[in-house]
Amino acid sequence: MNQYWAEWFVALQRLTPQHGVSRLGAKLAESRHPGLKNALIRQFIRHYRVNLAEAASSELDDYASFNDFFTRALKPGARPIASGDSQVACPADGTVSQLGKISTGNIFQAKGKSFSVEALLGARDADSKHFHNGQFITIYLSPSDYHRTHMPVAGELDYCRYIPGKLFSVNAATTGTVDGLFAKNERLVSLFDTPLGRCAVVLVGAMMVAGIESVWECNYQAGTLQQNQFERGQISLGKGDEMGRFRFGSTVILLFEQDTIRWTEGLAPGSTTQMGQAIAERLSM
Repeated sequence: MNQYWAEWFVALQRLTPQHGVSRLGAKLAESRHPGLKNALIRQFIRHYRVNLAEAASSELDDYASFNDFFTRALKPGARPIASGDSQVACPADGTVSQLGKISTGNIFQAKGKSFSVEALLGARDADSKHFHNGQFITIYLSPSDYHRTHMPVAGELDYCRYIPGKLFSVNAATTGTVDGLFAKNERLVSLFDTPLGRCAVVLVGAMMVAGIESVWECNYQAGTLQQNQFERGQISLGKGDEMGRFRFGSTVILLFEQDTIRWTEGLAPGSTTQMGQAIAERLSM
């Protein structure tokens, strides 16, 4: 999409009642009417060429709704987890949008656009400063991808923060046009203490995303800023454990502290990823 059409596409999104359209989509996606939900699933499989062979179930009647299918589990072993304490596992299937150094607190988005760590995490505090001059990776999940998000390293959850916001599309046309897109959209920020230091996992919402869920119970209220603090050891997750899921496509952003990891050779913008593959290794401490 050239810049002219990208700007028109973004202008249309600005005029669209983003949350209203997403709520309508959510109602359809949550419908349990057998005829409707199966028709939606069949059309989706045909259009996006979904590989049902790796799903835990290939029977449409086993899915209560379209969203149940969209967040489907995979067969055991379908996504091997990078072994070894020094390796960082990819949190999701998708495509790398950007990765690299967080330069003086700023994260590169696309085409000369960036946003600050503070804006992304929703706070100007010590946690944000932990990631100044650290490393980041942004992974885009297309509708056809597996939509559960898993831990890149073992960690203990310190807190999660739900931040309400816009619901712009997160495709390449929009990220190349909207300044600070990922710091404007609705998102769930989770901060973990890990053997590599602090690690932030940010799940970013988008147009038609019918919800962001976590494996811990927090009952996020759409449109209301919310933070949940956890006692040490209350929620501990191993590398590769599921931590959340999107009820439609979106983006995951990982942040690591300075001098803790190096990205796997050959990993670059445009690289296709699978959950569990090694995307980085720990630097010698």
